[in-house]
Amino acid sequence: MGKAKVKLNKELLEKVKKFAQMAGYSSPEEFITHCLEREIAKLEESDSEEEIKKKLKGLGYIS
Repeated sequence: MGKAKVKLNKELLEKVKKFAQMAGYSSPEEFITHCLEREIAKLEESDSEEEIKKKLKGLGYIS
């Protein structure tokens, strides 16, 4: 699997580092990967694109 770079603002990056360490992850990247995989798995359980959009709106990702 290839790697991609993602930009995070400084405040969010500091939170990621803090919670990754607190939770025992080996790196902030591992923590972020796990969080994204967990959220994507939730969305994959949806039956339709409309249901996915509702979930994303509820999470505040889209308006």
